[in-house]
Amino acid sequence: MSDERIIETHSSPSWQLPAIIVLGLVAVGGLAFGYNASSKLDSTQQSVAAQLKTEQTAVQQDVSSLKDRLAQDEKANNDLQGDIKVVTDKLKITQGQLRKAREENAKLDKLSDDTTQKLTALDTSVHTELATKATADDVKSVDTKVVGVRTDLDSTREDLKMARSEMGTLIARNHDEIDQLRRLGERDYVEFTITGKNKPQKVANVTVELKGVNEKKNQYSVAMTVEDKRFDKKNRALNEPVFFYTSGTKIPEEIVINKVSKDTISGYVSVPKANSTSAQNTSASGR
Repeated sequence: MSDERIIETHSSPSWQLPAIIVLGLVAVGGLAFGYNASSKLDSTQQSVAAQLKTEQTAVQQDVSSLKDRLAQDEKANNDLQGDIKVVTDKLKITQGQLRKAREENAKLDKLSDDTTQKLTALDTSVHTELATKATADDVKSVDTKVVGVRTDLDSTREDLKMARSEMGTLIARNHDEIDQLRRLGERDYVEFTITGKNKPQKVANVTVELKGVNEKKNQYSVAMTVEDKRFDKKNRALNEPVFFYTSGTKIPEEIVINKVSKDTISGYVSVPKANSTSAQNTSASGR
């Protein structure tokens, strides 16, 4: 009996090859999609990183700008504090000067009131006395005296109406008015005349140097030196007081020019007697 070989042949199903191809295409597509997504992700990350860097730079610039503005504001605040201190100090001086001016004005008013009261008392007394024992000639003589006293009082009142400066001081316009102010006894008055330009002249506590004169406008220009400090006063008007301070004093001295001509000025320096006392006390304490 001959051997029989049975050969079994297994044939693959017809659907496997297409399935494998489809799976291969899907895998390739998945790889392509993944690669594309990865590329987009990298691009997005780079874009975001660049944007963050730009924003960070902008923020740093804003912070730097804010720091600069803060420094400027601090400087402006410090300057403002300094200005406030200066204004406050000047205001204290101005208040003291204003109080002094009010006191001087009150003294002048009191002087005028006292004179009026004395005149009224004299008038009443004289007429009372005349009512009992006076002849017609006596009445006429006394009335003449009373009229004279009234005239003097009216003249004094008119004299006291001279202009006042912003510091409350009376401004003399000529020699006679300077004499009237001397009689008040509150200030010393030093009169002077300067002829020629650029010729410094010492007057009381200030050195005055004429720089120019405008006769048509009644103006002048001078250079003032007070305790080694020089001040230029240009185009100042007649009878316009120029105030200045000396060391250790609280009340200002003043210089007034009340007459100008070609290369010549005339005026006076007014020194408060309180300043002279302060200077003497300072000198004594220094010794």
